[in-house]
Amino acid sequence: MAKVIWIDLWTTNSCVSYMLGDKSEVIANAEWNRTTPSVVYIKGDELLVWDLAKRKAVLEPKNVIYEVKRWIGRKYSEVRDELAKMPYETKEWSDGGVVIVVDGKEYKPEQISAFVLTKLKEDAEKFLGEKVTQAVITVPAYFNDSQRNATKAAGEIAGLKVERIINEPTAASLAYGEWKSKDEKIMVFDLWWGTFDVTVLEISSEGTFQVLSTSWDTALGWANWDQKIMDYLLEEFKNKEWIDLRGNAWAMQRVKDEAEKAKMQLSNVDRVDVTIPFIAQWPDGSPKNLDVVLTRAKFESLCSDLFKRCEGPVSVAMKDSGLSNSDINEIILVWGSTRMPQVPGIVQKALGKAPKATVNPDEAVAQWAAIQWWIIQWDVTDILLLDVTPLSLAVEVEWGLAHVMIPKNTTIPAKKSNIYTTAADNQTAVTVHVTQWERQFARDNKSLWMFNLEWIPPMRRWMPQIEVTFDIDANWILNVTAQEKSTWKQQSVTIAGSTNISDEEIEKAKAEAEKFAEEDRKRKEVIEAKNWLESMVYAIEWLGQEYKEKISDEDKETINKLVADGKAMKDKEDATVQEVKDETDRLQRESQPLFQKYAQTAQQNADASSGWEAWAGESGPVEWEVVNA
Repeated sequence: MAKVIWIDLWTTNSCVSYMLGDKSEVIANAEWNRTTPSVVYIKGDELLVWDLAKRKAVLEPKNVIYEVKRWIGRKYSEVRDELAKMPYETKEWSDGGVVIVVDGKEYKPEQISAFVLTKLKEDAEKFLGEKVTQAVITVPAYFNDSQRNATKAAGEIAGLKVERIINEPTAASLAYGEWKSKDEKIMVFDLWWGTFDVTVLEISSEGTFQVLSTSWDTALGWANWDQKIMDYLLEEFKNKEWIDLRGNAWAMQRVKDEAEKAKMQLSNVDRVDVTIPFIAQWPDGSPKNLDVVLTRAKFESLCSDLFKRCEGPVSVAMKDSGLSNSDINEIILVWGSTRMPQVPGIVQKALGKAPKATVNPDEAVAQWAAIQWWIIQWDVTDILLLDVTPLSLAVEVEWGLAHVMIPKNTTIPAKKSNIYTTAADNQTAVTVHVTQWERQFARDNKSLWMFNLEWIPPMRRWMPQIEVTFDIDANWILNVTAQEKSTWKQQSVTIAGSTNISDEEIEKAKAEAEKFAEEDRKRKEVIEAKNWLESMVYAIEWLGQEYKEKISDEDKETINKLVADGKAMKDKEDATVQEVKDETDRLQRESQPLFQKYAQTAQQNADASSGWEAWAGESGPVEWEVVNA
């Protein structure tokens, strides 16, 4: 059976795991790190992912894209203010979605996410030694249909068949609850880069994992804490040097990086000296450094409102679950933000219980998403996962009201029917408008689908009986059926999620991703060829140095010319693979007589030949991991 990977696609970093027997294991990336920054650099035909992309952010901030998970599947109007803070350019697409503009080219968030997923896929293939075509991807519990389907589209662009979209807190709960032998109720406290959500689950000794409630704050994440530190550093620098750095993208990226580091360091120390040399200069050219001391106490004071906001979703989740604080047996913290020492204190204050510290907050979701898929794939009967709908599903009725069919926190699979009627005499058709969210009016909610049920027999208003049924399965696919009871005429629709990216756009994005992959392949071939050429040049230089006392002036001139030619080809930016190979062959051919001529003994000849072949022999470098800082 082909390997299936499980991807936790974070806003800032991502993590991949797979099943080894009945255990989940995290896959290290090609750079031997267990998480991969979700950062993409694009310039012309060059595309970089991971730390190589992050390093470009200081000098080329408009070409480095990050945090796209916050925009995926969302309308531009919903996130306009947040987008304004990004260094890269964005605009509204014709369908109302977000589009990112880099070097005059436009990319949807799905495409940028696909570049990250492609990196994760390729690293997994290298680690596993086989092709990977299937994946399970986790998403925040609050993601609506559009965001879930857009995430699935990103996987398809990356060449992955997305078998299942799984809620992050549900997956994380398995990290604590798998193989437990007693009944327990747990809370998952999920504080990540862009948002915060809280989920309450019940785990039975029979292996049932049932989500009781979920609540969130989509505008609260550890980016807010970074922003608080950034604002403080910028104000301190402005007060001291009378220079406002906010209009300088290069300086802002440096401040952003240092703010994130300071936040992490304050989890372990009481004070941090934030120093950024040469961040600005006076008109006379004299450099200015940013040098600010930030204490943990000051940090807590700056972020007191953010820590306070964490209490809201906890309270709502507890209320919706129908449990009391004393009913909660354990609290699990997920994501690196929960390492802030203030977070456990907030949880303990709210629930009167210290959180669990036995789960790796960065890897729990990816690892236990793997367990969840293993359960589904192999039909493991002693573990049952019961998730809930994070948002209410409704039908628009008279006066534009949203009549809820399936309330939020309903256990799925779920099925609900309701009888509706007409608003006017002799009405022969009705429009069924399906919405998602918690607002009372349909226009304020997310519109999922709209269809007509026609050929209703003419009757006085309120007489027809139209039964509407919502049926949502374990894969989050909603089937909606409307049936007129007297004629049994019926109209149905399957809603697997509405998205801002069409099938045609997915195919186009796939082609573009393949183009980047082809450019990367060509670039790697050139780099490998140039490495071989450099080895050849090194060997010739070694010959000139080793036998400089015996080499004739004419041969020295030949050696110098070969070395200069080789270096010129290596430095040629637009050199093709064939040009580099041809030059390498020429250097090898013309230098070989020189190696033989100046070997004075058989042993020296063997040494010289060995030295030459070690650098330029037919085997050459077997494989190169190109690291270009």
